[in-house]
Amino acid sequence: MKQLFPKITKTALILVYLVIVAGALVRMTGSGMGCPDWPRCFGYYIPPTDIKELMWAPNREFKSGQVIIKDEKLWVAKETFTTGAEYNASNWDAYTKHDYAEFNPLHTWVEYVNRLIGALAGLAVLAMAIASFSLRKTKPGIIGLSWLAVILMGFQAWLGATVVYSVLNPVKITIHMVAALVIVALILYILDKAKDLTLQQPVFKYDRFFKILLWLSLILTLIQVVLGTEVRQFVDERIKMLGYENLALVMDEPIINFYIHRSFSILVLAMNIWLFIMNKQKGLGFAKTSWVLCLILLEVASGIAMYNFDFPFASQSIHVVTASILFGIQFYMILESRRVNVSTTNI
Repeated sequence: MKQLFPKITKTALILVYLVIVAGALVRMTGSGMGCPDWPRCFGYYIPPTDIKELMWAPNREFKSGQVIIKDEKLWVAKETFTTGAEYNASNWDAYTKHDYAEFNPLHTWVEYVNRLIGALAGLAVLAMAIASFSLRKTKPGIIGLSWLAVILMGFQAWLGATVVYSVLNPVKITIHMVAALVIVALILYILDKAKDLTLQQPVFKYDRFFKILLWLSLILTLIQVVLGTEVRQFVDERIKMLGYENLALVMDEPIINFYIHRSFSILVLAMNIWLFIMNKQKGLGFAKTSWVLCLILLEVASGIAMYNFDFPFASQSIHVVTASILFGIQFYMILESRRVNVSTTNI
């Protein structure tokens, strides 16, 4: 089990990133309310594919907790029963978490797949936590960190439920995204601590100012992600109001956060160009600075495409996923900066 721990941890990390990808697809397709209840979807463990499954009909069995749409409202079956010839309101409770009562099969299944991947990620993190006991003699600190990741995954699931119940409240969506990045950082930290440092590892030269800039760059990226999430919510609301056929009008009157987000990208890019040049000039050994620059350029390009070319297909998802990968690599560079060649330290 000890030998398997790094593989299990990497699997958990990949699945958490897949959750972020799935979440980006949910946002891109406007599927956030595809399942209006949680954790089931319209009261089903496997969601419906046809509106008929959500309509009342005579002589039909409904199981406890299943949902129907009637009079533009959601109604939940109180218990398992078979309907009669007439609708009987006493068999149903009104769904009170919110008043959203629409069914779109595409949105429902996109959101369902998002939840399914989230469940798989949760199981992988749980497996990581169980496997961490194999390190109790050599690296006992990993056990606590792994179970903290389990708790955070549970918290993230609860946040997902509150996002649905709030009908996609912007603040809760932002917290949901930031929590995902915190989980990514924690799993990366666990993976780094689990490394066998007796084996040959890359050695980096230490530069105190460079390390400070790494932290500052990470903070700037996190701020940029928060701003971007708020802009994305504004775009969602405009699309809902104007319709997808009027994408060209979505950014006619953007919010102030859009301008801040756009201008802030210049600062993020400049900071990381500085890090790239410093790493090259001083020979610090951080090859990932070039990866970071490539990701930022991709991020900028996708942002330009969204604004100037009316949100080309997948551009929104690329923008969000690239930001999350960027955050992960920047955080891992900070972890790498702890493994320094003492003989080359300059303070």
